[in-house]
Formats: sequence, C-alpha cells, structure tokens
Amino acid sequence: MRFLVFKKETLLFFLAIGFVLVTISAWIMLRAGDTAVFNQNSEIREIHMVTVEYKTQTRDGKELEAYRWDPGTIILQKGEKTKLYINGINGEEHPFYIEGTSIKGTVKKGEETVVPLQFDKAGTYRLICEVHSDKAHNGPMIADIVVD
Repeated sequence: MRFLVFKKETLLFFLAIGFVLVTISAWIMLRAGDTAVFNQNSEIREIHMVTVEYKTQTRDGKELEAYRWDPGTIILQKGEKTKLYINGINGEEHPFYIEGTSIKGTVKKGEETVVPLQFDKAGTYRLICEVHSDKAHNGPMIADIVVD
C-alpha cells in the first residue's frame, strides 16, 4: 500500500486554502441569511385554520356535536400583515365576523376562505361563527385573535 507523502509546506498551503474557502462560504451564507431575515419582516405571514366538528353519542343514544375553529387562538403582533386561510372541513357553511372590525365572510365546506388581517391596536379580537354562536347551536365556535 502506498501513502501519499506531502512536504510540511504543501500541507500547510492546502490547509490555508481550505480555511479561506470555508471563511468565504460562511460569510456568503451569513449575508444571505441577513437578507432572508430582513425580507421576512416585509412579507405577509400566513396562518392556516380549519373548521372542526366533534360528534359523539351518549349511552342513552343522544347525539352531541360541537363546532370549533382550529387553532382556537392565534397570536399576532400589532401592525403585522397576515393572511388567515380558513379551510371548510366540517359543516356546510360558517358565516363569521371578527368583533371590533368590519371583517365578515363565510367559510364553505370544501373551500378555502382568505381573510387579510392587520391590527393597529393591541387586544383580543374574537372570530365568531354566526351559526354556532352558543351552546344551543353546537357552539360557541369562537377563536381568539390576540394582538400584542
């Protein structure tokens, strides 16, 4: 078996070249990372939500069901531009509104509803389904939008 033998100077030369290349690569990746982080602040955040139905039957045969938004709470920063994508999974349709705003819409089964959001005031805004607004109507189907 033959081994390659290098002079000490040659080995140090290749190590120095390798170090320079790694340093340049790290610098390029760091610069690209800085740009990506900068661009994230100007992009619109996407949040995905679905309509959910829980259904069961009691021992005496009575059917129980409840509707919910999932996730039930989303957290936003004041002034943050967001698109809320709501997919209708359960229930034929869910007309909704967001308290304290003029935002209204309807989520239909098998469809996606896109709701642009941007809040200039901190607080909790409730996303309320008008069909399932209380226990008597298999609710409440309410999600909290918390703005810090």
